[in-house]
Amino acid sequence: MHRMTKEPPTSGDPRRSQLLRGALDICLLALIAERPRYGYEFVEALTEGGLELVSEGSIYPLLARMERAGHVESFRAPSASGGAPRKYYRLTRAGAAELARGHTVWQDFTAQVNGILATTEQTRGRHAHDDRNHDGRTDPGDLPQ
Repeated sequence: MHRMTKEPPTSGDPRRSQLLRGALDICLLALIAERPRYGYEFVEALTEGGLELVSEGSIYPLLARMERAGHVESFRAPSASGGAPRKYYRLTRAGAAELARGHTVWQDFTAQVNGILATTEQTRGRHAHDDRNHDGRTDPGDLPQ
C-alpha cells in the first residue's frame, strides 16, 4: 500500500492540526455523500483538497466512530484492480442530517472567525503606523488599559 510522505510547509503548525481535527468528520461525510469510498480514497481526496496532514491511520478510527453513531455504514466490494475486496463506506440518512448540521455549524463558525479577523486586521492596519516605535514594536503605553 502506498503511503503519503509529502510534508507541506505548514504541516508542523499545531493550529492547522487542531482545526483539521475539528473538521475532519464533516469532510469525510461530505466525501462519502459524493459516492461510497474506501480508506485510501479519502486520503487522496483530502490531499487533493489541500489537507495533506491526514493519514489512513487517522481516518479509520473516525470512520469506526461514525459507523457506531449510525452516520455511515460499511460494505465490502471487489477491488477494481482484482485484489482483495475493499471496505467501502456510504452515508446513512442520519449521516446526511449530520453533514447538513455540521456544514451549517462550520459556515457560521468560519464566518464569525473571519469577521473578527477582518475587523481586527483593519484596525491594526489603521493604527500600525501610529502605535509603533521606531524599531517596529508596539509601545505598551499606547495599548488600551
